[in-house]
Amino acid sequence: MSKNDKDIWFPAMKYGSGWGLPVTWQGWIVFLSYIVLAIIGVLFIKRSPWLVIPFIIYIFVLTGMLLFICWKKGEKSELRWGKKL
Repeated sequence: MSKNDKDIWFPAMKYGSGWGLPVTWQGWIVFLSYIVLAIIGVLFIKRSPWLVIPFIIYIFVLTGMLLFICWKKGEKSELRWGKKL
């Protein structure tokens, strides 16, 4: 691990690439905010079906922001397959 445990909000996945569920309260706030904002976007799309393209752009931007935060506050993401020997 290259960062202190206190600095890591999102640990790397044990298998595969990417990050797992948050391990700090800050990470949980970010993760739950992402979920709530996505649900709000879905509620708007239900009211106006012609907002499909703006909704897709909204989700892409929202996901990009989440990935950026995971990249900055998470462990180094690399392809892993269990524990290192």
